[in-house]
Amino acid sequence: MSDLFGTSAAAPVAGPRPLADRLRPQVLGDVIGQEQVLGPDAPLGTMLSSGSLSSLIFWGPPGVGKTTIARLLANESDLHFVQISAIFTGMPDLRKVFDAAKIRRQNGKGTLLFVDEIHRFNKAQQDGFLPYMEDGTILLVGATTENPSFELNAAVLSRSQVLILTRLNTDDLERLAQRAEAELDRKLPLDPAARIALIDMADGDGRGLLNLIEQIAAWKIDGQLGVDALTKRLMKRAAKYDKSGEEHYNLISALHKSVRGSDPDAALYWFARMLTGGEDPRYLARRITRMAVEDIALADPQAHRVCLDAWETYERLGSPEGELALAGAVTYLALAPKSNAVYVAYKAAMNAAKKHGSEPPPAHILNAPTTLMKEQGFGAGYAYDHDAEDGFSGQNYFPETMKRGEYYLPVDRGFERDLKKRVDYFAGLRAKRNRS
Repeated sequence: MSDLFGTSAAAPVAGPRPLADRLRPQVLGDVIGQEQVLGPDAPLGTMLSSGSLSSLIFWGPPGVGKTTIARLLANESDLHFVQISAIFTGMPDLRKVFDAAKIRRQNGKGTLLFVDEIHRFNKAQQDGFLPYMEDGTILLVGATTENPSFELNAAVLSRSQVLILTRLNTDDLERLAQRAEAELDRKLPLDPAARIALIDMADGDGRGLLNLIEQIAAWKIDGQLGVDALTKRLMKRAAKYDKSGEEHYNLISALHKSVRGSDPDAALYWFARMLTGGEDPRYLARRITRMAVEDIALADPQAHRVCLDAWETYERLGSPEGELALAGAVTYLALAPKSNAVYVAYKAAMNAAKKHGSEPPPAHILNAPTTLMKEQGFGAGYAYDHDAEDGFSGQNYFPETMKRGEYYLPVDRGFERDLKKRVDYFAGLRAKRNRS
């Protein structure tokens, strides 16, 4: 077992060791997956071969080997391994860890401090690691499922190398299943389709797969199970999805970009991923509507209405029927002509408004309800457009001290193709009026 000061002798246990613990790799070469960090030319492989191991941050989802790799790094670097969790460790505990590491260092032994869930420490607590990292008292290896750029302070990041660990792919999980079968000394009682379904259930999580296999191994079964029999006995693991975390933003970004990229199949997939992860359909309704006004806008004015109708339909029907209306809106948006011309124009107009401050409208378009205002020239020279030729006077409506801005530049797609003709038409008339 492990305590704050390092690995101690194993304590007696009540039952057999879990399969995941029995299959824990003993050397880095036994680790399945993560070739992008462990390969000979990858960062960790290069560090170990050159003897220049530095502090590290492992960023990746659960069950991909963060703890195992850290432990093996300590073994292969002849460092004392200490494991703590930021969830259960406070500053007094950390001081004890650092004091013990100092004594160990004086005796010629370095310490690899593995901090699980390191993002749980606040920024002030993270600062507490810095002097011990700098003087070599500890070699820090932090593990996090959250984006280090947002969750770790700049000082810790500047002294560490961030390595991204990824979900295990299908081949990795199959190798792990075969390793489990060798340990159990028997094949899993699954037909080929059920075996594929089991791999899918693991969702890239090696530890999760071994836990599922351990359940299956305990069943008394004659013959092989098919997919239906497997899924009845074994519940599918919930998809990894944090509605308030980075995964939430990654998936909504994927949905938005799929819509913008006119790919209805991808858009529906990410929409479904968020729903199956437990996302609030009302949040999706709001974001879908935002997509309509940002990426389609006047290229298809109906897109906005489709989203609002789908949103209202969801509110009336609720789940699960209402989600179908939202799926229809997602599909419509993906196939609609795209334009961000209004979005770009709005931002340009906002920038101009901030730049030019409190410039008043030109005097000729100001109302003059009083004699004093008329005497000041308010409203003088205003041309009533309905009385002008073509119903267009071509007057200036910008502040008199400001150069005329051009913000809305419609694209030649969808309904904006017609709007572009109108913009060009009025620009021509304006130029003609100004020449005359």
